[in-house]
Amino acid sequence: MIEKLGLPFPMLSDPDRSKAIRPYGVSDEKDPREIARPAMFVVTPDRRVVFENVSTDFADRHAESAAIEALQNLDLPPTGPERVESANPQPGPKALPLDAMEPYYRGAKFAGVALRMRHPEIADDLTRYVEQMDRYLELTRELRQ
Repeated sequence: MIEKLGLPFPMLSDPDRSKAIRPYGVSDEKDPREIARPAMFVVTPDRRVVFENVSTDFADRHAESAAIEALQNLDLPPTGPERVESANPQPGPKALPLDAMEPYYRGAKFAGVALRMRHPEIADDLTRYVEQMDRYLELTRELRQ
């Protein structure tokens, strides 16, 4: 994945879930595969966790702004990214084309709005979901420019 995407940072592969997924409590107990739920952690150089955000399930994605704020509060000296040659990643055969993303996210947003009106008991979750779709719409528009 690092080579394919030309990432300037390491990634942790944890196929037996012993390195991070179980120790950090991000395993999705509702999924028989025990896949990891989306999560963000800010860990200091001395290995203290100073920020943690674990999603409720695979579809629950949080903005990175709170993690960035936690990093800024550490008052560490700034670093720059390593220079990385672009790997020119190509979408896989099942990837949603860029032109289809905006209508897809718009439809998902309005489905969330409708469900929020029908099910007030889960309104908080649906509000976060609608906000997420708004963010994805904004990012998709930026990509298209």
